[in-house]
Amino acid sequence: MSKHITVDIWSDIVCPFCWIGKRQFEIALSGFAHRDQVAITHHAFRLSPDQAPMPVDAMLQRKYGMTSAQVAQNQQRVTQMAAGVGLDYHLGGTISGDTLKAHRLIKLAAEKGRAEIMVERLYLAYFTEGQLLFEDGVLVRLAGEVGLDEKQVAEFLTGDQYAAEVKADQEFITARGANGVPFFVFNNRFALSGAQPPDSFAQTLEAAWAEADKAEAISGPVCDDGICAP
Repeated sequence: MSKHITVDIWSDIVCPFCWIGKRQFEIALSGFAHRDQVAITHHAFRLSPDQAPMPVDAMLQRKYGMTSAQVAQNQQRVTQMAAGVGLDYHLGGTISGDTLKAHRLIKLAAEKGRAEIMVERLYLAYFTEGQLLFEDGVLVRLAGEVGLDEKQVAEFLTGDQYAAEVKADQEFITARGANGVPFFVFNNRFALSGAQPPDSFAQTLEAAWAEADKAEAISGPVCDDGICAP
């Protein structure tokens, strides 16, 4: 069997640090000599299970006692961080909620070998284009844009296929102490938590490739229980 690295990524589509962390990982991966031997799997993590869609700023103000000014300041910091890796965030007016259907859709896309492009399209739709990912019609259209059959997706979203797998993804990693995302696991033994700088990802890729005995888990900015703060 040829030598390879597995990278398992837990994230939520409405988590701003998750897209930033994904891009920082990709920057590191682009410079990794063995990047063609890296297999990436996306796993679901719902920051707000069973929550009805609601404005992010209102949710943060109500749940954490933040003022409108504090929310705006936090969003500006995250926007600047995203810009540093080439991402165009528009966080004002974003809506949060339960992303179960979006995660189910990613798993459906994985059947067709399109998980990566589906994840990227959902992030762009949410953070840059301000699209509402809690409406079936939006998800169907986005799925069509990445090559999935829209009629099949529309029918799929009315059911519960992959719902158990989505929940199992989160239960698996939280049982092992991960309570925030993004969370990266390399070769089932090297862990990085949060939106780490590319150098951290590069070092971990090298360590995983070398089959080091252990790696220290490193923490960075995460989204935890619905709140995101650098």
